Order: sequence, then C-alpha cells, then structure tokens
Amino acid sequence: MKSKLHAAFGAMALLCIATFWVSTVVSELFMDPAAVVAVKNAILAGMWLLVPAMAATGGSGFALAKGRSGRLVEVKSRRMKFVAANGLLVLLPSAFVLAAWANAGRFDGAFYALQVLELLAGATNITLLALNMRDGLKLGGRLAPGRAGSAATR
Repeated sequence: MKSKLHAAFGAMALLCIATFWVSTVVSELFMDPAAVVAVKNAILAGMWLLVPAMAATGGSGFALAKGRSGRLVEVKSRRMKFVAANGLLVLLPSAFVLAAWANAGRFDGAFYALQVLELLAGATNITLLALNMRDGLKLGGRLAPGRAGSAATR
C-alpha cells in the first residue's frame, strides 16, 4: 500500500511540475500578456497541490527506503534531496516573484531572466523525478533492470 501511495504522490508531483512548465512555455510563446498573468496565477494556486504532493512523495519514499540499501535507493534519495532544494530555493520563490511581476505588468528583462531560470530548474526537476520514477519501478520489480546504457544500474 505504501508503494502505491508513494507512486501516486510522485506521479502527481511530476504531473504538476510538467503542467506548470508546459503552460509557461505555451503562454510565453503563443499567448498574450493576459494569458501569461493567468498562467502565473494558476501556478501559484497549483502550489497547494504540488507542495503537499512533494512532501508526501519524500515522506513515503523515506518510509519505503527504511531498512533498504543499494545503489538505486541511494541514487533516488540524492536526487530527491536536489529536487526538494531546487523546488524550495528556486522554483517556489520564482513562482511568487513571477506572478507578482506579471500581475504588475512588469514583463522586462528581469522577468524573462527569472523565467528562463525557472524553466531550467523546472526541466531539471522533471528529469530527476522521471528518473526516480523509472528507478522506483525497477525497485518494485515492475521494470526490468536496464542494460549497460543506464547510468543508475552501472
């Protein structure tokens, strides 16, 4: 049961971040400033889902790892620490600042510089969470161990 909850929380967190990322890119490239403002505000509202999902993912992952060892468990733990730090130190503050600036109509160089940083940090977290999902499936026996091309199994 713990592993199913962990998977659900992790999938929810990954889906939230991916949705925020894609929505940001689409609104910035193809929509007007009003849509960008709406997306920035929706992302802030979505934090009420993402933050608990991330906390539950980390907590349930910690509980599942208790008493287990091995390379995949250690790699997942290191990745999750980076994802959490990236989220708390870069993504969450950026979301608040970008929403405030967008609501004020401040679409200047600083806005777009911070937007690029947020997109890079978000892409990093998407990648790391997807790798953790893959390795979780391996740990659960739902995905066969990879061949020599997988860095996590070397």
